[in-house]
Amino acid sequence: MSAIYVARSKSVAARMLGDQMMIMSAKDSTLFDLNDTASAIWQAADGQTPLEEIVEREVCANFEVKPEEAMEDAKAFVHELAGHGIMVVSDRPISEAEAQAKMRINVEESAKAEESVKAQDGKKSEGPK
Repeated sequence: MSAIYVARSKSVAARMLGDQMMIMSAKDSTLFDLNDTASAIWQAADGQTPLEEIVEREVCANFEVKPEEAMEDAKAFVHELAGHGIMVVSDRPISEAEAQAKMRINVEESAKAEESVKAQDGKKSEGPK
């Protein structure tokens, strides 16, 4: 299995409220309320530490969970957040500049796709004349 690296996007609003992390996506304004485990992964996602190490150090060491189960859940979690433009996932370490460049590209691609869908919807809703 190749290493997975994760980095937090700087283009999100993220705040700890009590012991829960709240994150809003700049891409689609989705609001996420992270549980303790997800918050631990989010806070440790520096782009330089492999996800497997984060899971071992932050999840398995602090929560009663099997390493294999924790890793599968962590992968699903980071890919979900990446889909919303909140996190960057890579097979190699991620610099801060690289993370921001990837986020900008993802947001631009999402905006173009959204415009395309709206244009298609507009064409479909035009009835016969």
